[in-house]
Amino acid sequence: MTPPPIAGPATTDTGPAEDTGPDTDPDVAARDEEGNRVRDRGGAETDAPGPYDGSPAHAGAGGARTGPALEVVRAGALTTVQDLGRPGHAHLGVPRSGALDEPAHRLANRLLHNPVTAATLETTVTGCAVRALAPLVAVVTGAPCPVTVAGRPAPWGRPVRVPAGAELEAGPVTYGVRGYVGFAGGVDADPVLGSRATDLLSGLGPAPLRDGDRLRLGTPYGARGAYADVVAAPWQAPPHTLVLPVVPGPRADWFTAAALHTLTSGDYRVSATGNRIGLRLDGPPLERAHDGELPSEGMALGAIQVPPDGRPVVFLADHPVTGGYPVIGVVPEDALAAAAQAPPGTPVRFVPARP
Repeated sequence: MTPPPIAGPATTDTGPAEDTGPDTDPDVAARDEEGNRVRDRGGAETDAPGPYDGSPAHAGAGGARTGPALEVVRAGALTTVQDLGRPGHAHLGVPRSGALDEPAHRLANRLLHNPVTAATLETTVTGCAVRALAPLVAVVTGAPCPVTVAGRPAPWGRPVRVPAGAELEAGPVTYGVRGYVGFAGGVDADPVLGSRATDLLSGLGPAPLRDGDRLRLGTPYGARGAYADVVAAPWQAPPHTLVLPVVPGPRADWFTAAALHTLTSGDYRVSATGNRIGLRLDGPPLERAHDGELPSEGMALGAIQVPPDGRPVVFLADHPVTGGYPVIGVVPEDALAAAAQAPPGTPVRFVPARP
């Protein structure tokens, strides 16, 4: 049974971001003002022109480039820059990529008055920590986790002010897999094919974050000091049982009738070997009706591909655009956000999709 929505963020009216106290480390901004050279996420060396202050003169994603506004203190297990991805390039061999839990990513931007195209940081299981090189406003959504600013507890799912020099930490998730750390103005990485998203399969976009990396932010889009207030969440909690609707795939006839029955009745669980490319499952193998392999053919987001070991893999945002293993079914896109938040060991049930 799918759990009910959890209490959290929604946008009804506006109010001030959470005040987390005075600046704690004035040396941070001073070091950049002295002309230290820093490595931006595009790999280039750039002279830091001073702290980002949210003014038009320090524009980023919404205008001219600015110096770095964040320093990565703890990158965590895997933290990447994500937006809505780069759809429409499959004919070039480029996956869509983008945030795996798109509703959580969109919610972070909504709370900060960012456009839907703004980039966030997608964390995996262990969260991440960043130091503000100038005052900023941030929010953490996605899988629930403890949030701190300058070592003090801060609300999850609510915009908070982070003074220059203070650390913002999204801690390990309490349940789920992926968190989203959004910033007013969005993360300003260099776009590739119209997107700032990291694609782990093709290598396009910024590299996964490492300790010591510095990031730029764009100009905040909302009125200065006004961000969405928090009342209730229109966002679904991470599932305790992952129920995935499925429509028959283009190669369903490559499987026996028993395999088709097993897919919707078998005891499957999320494997620890999955990643942004695909959700791998442990459970009963699916028996083929045909030997041999197919010529490579197009692969869709949500395709359930069955490799030779017979255990299904649900393709996620960084999936290959072609493949030669048969596709027994396809999970509709709007059901994949829950798959992105299912930790290893989560029970999985496939159910026939309603017409």
